[in-house]
Amino acid sequence: MRRSERRGHGGGSGKAALEEEEQPPLPSEPNGASPPVAEVSPRRCRGATPGAAAPTTTTASTTTHGSRRSTESEVYDDGTNTFFWQAHTLTVLFILTCTLGYVTLLEETPQDTAYNTKRGIVASILVFLCFGVTQAKDGPFSRPHPAYWRFWLCVSVVYELFLIFILFQTVHDGRQFMKFIDPNLGVPLPERDYGGNCLIYDPDNGTDPFHNIWDKLDGFVPAHFLGWYIKTLMIRDWWMCMIISVMFEFLEYSLEHQLPNFSECWWDHWIMDVVVCNGLGIYCGMKTLGWLSLKTYSWQGLWNIPTYKGKMKRIAFQFTPYSWVKFEWKPASSLRRWLAVCGIIFIFLLAELNTFYLKFVLWMPPEHYLVLLRLVFYVNVGGVAMREIYDFMDDPKFYKKLGQQAWLVAAITATEFLIVVKYDPYTLTLSLPFYITQCWIIGVTLVLIWTVWRFFIRNITLRYKEIRRQKQEHKYEKDNCLSNGDGHPALDDTNVLFLNNRHFQQGKIKKNISI
Repeated sequence: MRRSERRGHGGGSGKAALEEEEQPPLPSEPNGASPPVAEVSPRRCRGATPGAAAPTTTTASTTTHGSRRSTESEVYDDGTNTFFWQAHTLTVLFILTCTLGYVTLLEETPQDTAYNTKRGIVASILVFLCFGVTQAKDGPFSRPHPAYWRFWLCVSVVYELFLIFILFQTVHDGRQFMKFIDPNLGVPLPERDYGGNCLIYDPDNGTDPFHNIWDKLDGFVPAHFLGWYIKTLMIRDWWMCMIISVMFEFLEYSLEHQLPNFSECWWDHWIMDVVVCNGLGIYCGMKTLGWLSLKTYSWQGLWNIPTYKGKMKRIAFQFTPYSWVKFEWKPASSLRRWLAVCGIIFIFLLAELNTFYLKFVLWMPPEHYLVLLRLVFYVNVGGVAMREIYDFMDDPKFYKKLGQQAWLVAAITATEFLIVVKYDPYTLTLSLPFYITQCWIIGVTLVLIWTVWRFFIRNITLRYKEIRRQKQEHKYEKDNCLSNGDGHPALDDTNVLFLNNRHFQQGKIKKNISI
């Protein structure tokens, strides 16, 4: 089904949600001219045939709730509808039924209870995924295909149910249950200490004085860079990315008495992590965001492109966003946005900490494929969740409820933390060092003081000054104006200048209050 428009959250379960991501440039016509842009209704006729739809100009936001926001890109789409975009609910149902019939009628059921249990659980999950991919409600993204994002939405539900199951087990049973996934799990593993000798140049080692640096270079270095590149594409704000990056290093300093894995050298924290890996990832991410915000988003059906080079380019661009929205968080503009941004930062940091604590309490080595799969999961659901959160913040009149993927990500993060609390409360309750506690108390106090000043005291002060100035001006008018015979004050040159100055000051005060 064609995605030439995007439906708002809470609407029907149609498959026509427009994605908020970038579009490849439309290949030029054979004569080099750009294809004409026709302004028609973005909704296609239900019975239209492939290639017969009129070209449309849409925006990254649904046109039904008003004009697009200034941060949203304009999109040209010729409206081509192909087999790739059509719904295949009956086809999927037929294949699924045939598969289940084959297993039931033609396969002999093994007598291994454990094997049958695993197989039944996997089959149940696959049936649920088939249902979700074909029937779940669309989110804000549509490339490479809406079904891709519906798949990850259903994976989110399955993962949350798995976490709930683990949460309701005893600590021993929960850890031993991991053996059903991988027989090598379920045994305690030592944590690697990244601290130790922190000399950048070790003169006592004549073979390689820089061996400490090479020892710290492992697979997590490119993972840090790639992770922060993707996080920047999710958050789309340099300041928020840097705050989260620096805050996590402070958390590692604060919690290294709980997890030896957090014990790193100072240059590993601030040079290799913040400056090199995280900083370079954020820089590359911001450059990519700049390119995406300036890109022309125009789409043309594959069979309408005359050249093979254009067709290959169109296929490659299918894996890029359909349109683009620049995030403007503006945390200081209102108390609601400030609290929302603080909540986003908190959820990000908690999800980062859960990565380390989960593998610690469930006895999973850092290189295990389950740890990697969890990171891949967050990469795919994080971007959708951030977009839904931004829409909910930026346009609450239209987006009256939090998006489904954002809701699930928040629930998953909270459930992961509850598992950590239940499975190892002793580690979490280890007292913070006194100087660490002092630093956090000072930091939280400063944030609270700034919040009260910015959103309460400052506004009250500005309003008081405005009222006081208005009273003084009214008293001046009453004492100095002259009656012109009809009960109105005479406007000489002095009064005109006074009134102009009063209006200027009032406008300036109102502007400050609104800011």
